[in-house]
Amino acid sequence: MRHFAEIFDIAASRKGGADALEAMLDPPRSGAELAALPEDRWLSIMTKCVFQAGFNWQVIENKWDGFEAAFHGFDPGRCAFMDDRMFDALVADTRIVRNPMKIATVRDNAAFLLELREQGGAGKVFGDWPPTDFIGLLEMLKTRGARIGGSTGQYAMRFAGRDGFVLSRDVVARLIAEGVVDKQPASKTAMRAVQSAFNTWLEQSGRSLTRISRVLAMSV
Repeated sequence: MRHFAEIFDIAASRKGGADALEAMLDPPRSGAELAALPEDRWLSIMTKCVFQAGFNWQVIENKWDGFEAAFHGFDPGRCAFMDDRMFDALVADTRIVRNPMKIATVRDNAAFLLELREQGGAGKVFGDWPPTDFIGLLEMLKTRGARIGGSTGQYAMRFAGRDGFVLSRDVVARLIAEGVVDKQPASKTAMRAVQSAFNTWLEQSGRSLTRISRVLAMSV
């Protein structure tokens, strides 16, 4: 496995130099910023990622104002107590993508966010989770949330600004090139290997997981 500095140099050579690459690496949000992110925004981000999974992202983006209106601004209290009447209305609502199973995740993930209040709230729980155990956070999202495991959870955390990696095609290609995995990681063993590699690069570089992940993607 190469030292992170070598991978950074590879990415820099592809992106016009070190300064150009650095300019592309936005920092993740701080723990305080994540703690201040309202619950409705967490639910909105989760829902967008759930609906984008396996679907045309641009279609969801184009309809997003309609989603916000249909789900009452993603107010978690209102969504968590979605009754049959509200559910049936949403299934018939042309402002959104009318997928009943994905609509149901809004109710379930709203309830999940309400449960996290006992631990200080979603922003605190997600923001305080150590980056050296990002896979533990992903497992918690998979176990306690609805359809926010795997890449959906990774993208949800990325779009919220939470520090973490996204195992995109290009990131996985670099991980394969470095001998970390031999295919798209899916097993717990493979995910532990991924986390270990990121932890090594984190220690070598002092950079966030988000920035390391972006550099890996741009090195391919």
